[in-house]
Amino acid sequence: MLEKFKVLFTNKELLSGNYGIEREMLRIDKDGNLSSNPHPRIFGDKNKNPYITTDFSESQIELITPTFKDVKELYQFTNALYDIVATEIGDEYLWPQSMPCAISKNKKIPIADFGTEDKDATIYREKLLEKYGGKKQLISGIHFNFSFTEDFLRKIYNISNVDISYKEFKNSVYLKVSRSYIKYNWLLIYILGGTAAVHKSYVCDCFKNLKQLSKDSFSNDGALSYRNGECGYKNKIDLFPSYDTVDDYIGSIKSFIDDKIIDTHKELYSPVRLKAKDNTNLFESLINDGINYIEYRSIDINPLEKGGISLNDLYFLQVFNLFALLYDDNYWDGWQKEALENQNIIAKKGQNNVVLKNNGKDISKEQWAIDILDKIKKINNELCLGKENIIEGVIEKIKDNTLTYAYKMGRKVQSKGYVNANLDLSIKYKNMAYKNRFSLCGYEDLELSTQILMKEAIKRGIIVEVIDRNDNFILLENKGIKQYVKQATKTSVDNYITILMMENKVVTKKLLYDNNVNVPNGVEIFSTSEINDVIKKFQNKPVVIKPKSTNFGSGISIFNEGTDSKNLAIALNIAFNYDNTVLVEEFIKGKEYRFLVIGDEVVAILHRVPANVTGDGKHSIKELVDEKNKDSLRGTKYRTPLEKIVLDDNVKLFLAQQNKNFDYIPRDKEVVYLRENSNISTGGDSIDYTEKINKKFKDIAIRAAKAVDAKICGVDMIIEDYNDENSNYSIIELNFNPAIHIHSYPYKGKERNIAVHILRLLNLI
Repeated sequence: MLEKFKVLFTNKELLSGNYGIEREMLRIDKDGNLSSNPHPRIFGDKNKNPYITTDFSESQIELITPTFKDVKELYQFTNALYDIVATEIGDEYLWPQSMPCAISKNKKIPIADFGTEDKDATIYREKLLEKYGGKKQLISGIHFNFSFTEDFLRKIYNISNVDISYKEFKNSVYLKVSRSYIKYNWLLIYILGGTAAVHKSYVCDCFKNLKQLSKDSFSNDGALSYRNGECGYKNKIDLFPSYDTVDDYIGSIKSFIDDKIIDTHKELYSPVRLKAKDNTNLFESLINDGINYIEYRSIDINPLEKGGISLNDLYFLQVFNLFALLYDDNYWDGWQKEALENQNIIAKKGQNNVVLKNNGKDISKEQWAIDILDKIKKINNELCLGKENIIEGVIEKIKDNTLTYAYKMGRKVQSKGYVNANLDLSIKYKNMAYKNRFSLCGYEDLELSTQILMKEAIKRGIIVEVIDRNDNFILLENKGIKQYVKQATKTSVDNYITILMMENKVVTKKLLYDNNVNVPNGVEIFSTSEINDVIKKFQNKPVVIKPKSTNFGSGISIFNEGTDSKNLAIALNIAFNYDNTVLVEEFIKGKEYRFLVIGDEVVAILHRVPANVTGDGKHSIKELVDEKNKDSLRGTKYRTPLEKIVLDDNVKLFLAQQNKNFDYIPRDKEVVYLRENSNISTGGDSIDYTEKINKKFKDIAIRAAKAVDAKICGVDMIIEDYNDENSNYSIIELNFNPAIHIHSYPYKGKERNIAVHILRLLNLI
């Protein structure tokens, strides 16, 4: 079969699939105790949010990724979801591992409340509480959902020469993989296990011969995964559903229900579940549609990974899936019981040199593991999968138990205590999430404003689809409403003519003037042949020279004290590089402010400080710019809160008016401005002024936006004294695609949630 696969598939096709993760985790307080607070309202209705909901308890968050073709994208999204939740739960933290946090003996565990809309879900959890106890239900894990692509399965089916339907063939593939997963589950538990200790509040009669590992925890020699052991997340009695056929699988589960062992298929805590196209009607859908995907359920949360699972482990699961498909094994009558016994041995004592059973025969853990991994290595090499380093890393972990997550976590617990060791990780990951708060993991190539809007949508359960990454084009969907959005603020609520009017500064000025809004006086010139006449008229007068249709401050030159004919000529030629029409306008005294109007409201105001450096008496302007650009908040192409400063011809011209150049060394604490225009896009600094600006100017900004019928508009206004409502002002520009990241994460001042206003405007919340 390997030879056929080499001919049929590229390595990319072999590793492609449909991958998803469900991760459970507990919310805790600052002392590491289970939170008593209800599920945060910011995440919306837990019945409807497809990304963030609850599992058993109100305090048990469940994160659900969409389906991805690439496990790297899946890994990034798990981290993105973690960041969103961690930054939205106030002073709480997220418990980083599978076994529960500290739970007071007398504390009531809050069951997830799904309200009147889904009473059955709440009732089901109440029964679980009574049957298994709340502490056991708080055990959390990673569920890895997987299916091969339809193209992949079709190709195999076409060469298989089997006299069965495609649906039956597909079922047989997933049943085979499921059987392999169960048989070799012990190996995956060794690789992925991360629960080598339990808190003293969890210890129950089930545990025997435990030793105190630290003042607040217990363990036993060689423990690897208490979650997957005899006292972990399992049914009251051992259940072994049939994985021979779909009918047998359904029949065995129904028999467990008929015998009153479990109440529903959802209560079957097996390592693998067969999943259907319609899981709300599992049995009927499995029969009619066949197996849609399979769910691996025995994966511990990796406490050493913020997202709960490492990328290398996901890569290994990809290769393991091919091994499970390609490798033919023998299954004797008691294979599931034997697999469970092997699982229990590894979970309890897997760090030691234990003996397992393979089809009734004794075999050492290491010998069997190496044999399996050699087969996986052969598949990798023959099919050129490129995962040899991943497999070698697993082999090293087999040979050296100190490389396991369980060992590493056990040492942390032994050194710091159970609660403190885990709480340290919770705090660390929350701090990491805060530092990443302005970006969306996995989507850093998009403009930051787009990332911010996507992040807010995901948080609130709005389905997000990236349609064109290069164009920052996304689809948002909620409550049956679909909205297409480009670059965060180009939406269906603004007419095309509105955009054209704002883009054209001549039209903008006329419309504002007609609506009694102050604008600067000026002239248009249409060719370089008019430059000499303009110079004669404006020489030594305070002026602004800008292209007619510029954006992001490109090609603008400002002479607030006036300038000579030479500099005017240079500025005019620079402007003509951006447009064939150039505006020359009077310079308006005062400070410039960006008003962001959304709907009928000013939602944020910024004062933008022009690009600048502060001297130290040692370094040149160029060197100071290089150093300032190293700030992690500064980047390029609007993917960070601030832009890097670029030393271009406009800066050169501006510095020349100060008798300075790039090699000038400013005095200690001397501030040197590099531009007159204050655009963030040209390296300026943003300062929030939303609550400082007089209401009169906010009303003027709203009136200006309405003059062009804009629902989302950036209004650039110069005000001589913002404290005085009678102060001189002038609107110098309207922007049809205003960036929201500059308001969301200003250089100084209050961070503002602008994305939520856009979502409301689009009727998505």
